[in-house]
Amino acid sequence: MARRKSRKQEEETLVDLVEAKESVQDYFERNQGLVLGIIAAFIIVVGGLFAYFNLYLAPKNVTAMEQMYQAQFQFEQDSFAKALENPGGGYDGFLDIIDNYGGTKAANLSKFYSGVSYLRLGRYDAAISYLKDFNAKGDVMPIMKHGALGDAYSEQGEFDQALSEYKKATTNRKNDFLTPYYLDKLAKLHERQGNFAEAQKYFKEIKSNYPNSSVGRDVDKYLTRAELRKES
Repeated sequence: MARRKSRKQEEETLVDLVEAKESVQDYFERNQGLVLGIIAAFIIVVGGLFAYFNLYLAPKNVTAMEQMYQAQFQFEQDSFAKALENPGGGYDGFLDIIDNYGGTKAANLSKFYSGVSYLRLGRYDAAISYLKDFNAKGDVMPIMKHGALGDAYSEQGEFDQALSEYKKATTNRKNDFLTPYYLDKLAKLHERQGNFAEAQKYFKEIKSNYPNSSVGRDVDKYLTRAELRKES
């Protein structure tokens, strides 16, 4: 009885499959133009994206990187206003690279350079705007982005937002130089805000994980100071 029921189920399944196949074939025959049009459109879109990234955007990025060379040189010389707008030699500044080479890696990186340049020039709103727009990838650039944002907010007296950015700079990724540097800023800003227990926590993290860093070598005195202030 069980075998007869199983065979019947198999026959019903085969019938369903045949009907489904015929239904699909019938649909395709009735809508052949539409289906082929959708497939063709998909191929065109994918091909267009491939051509855009490989035939247009890639060479554009090469040109943008060549243009950015002089702005980077001025940035390294602390000539931030020149780096932003007029680095010399007929080259574009960071702001022009952002405007003229949108979508390229060079334009994205120029947002970071522009943010830091404005930070160093004391124009903190502009610094925050460009740094927020910067798409940071990898192990180092996200730390630098959030650390610079922390500096900009701190300079504006927006200390809660600065603490948030410094914390992002020290938690998502680790770097033997940058992480203790921003942990130190995070701890000292907590101390300034009267959060001595939090300050002590971050000083201890420096002592435990980064004792040989530049800030780690002096961290004991700050730990002691935070401890004394916490108990007073």
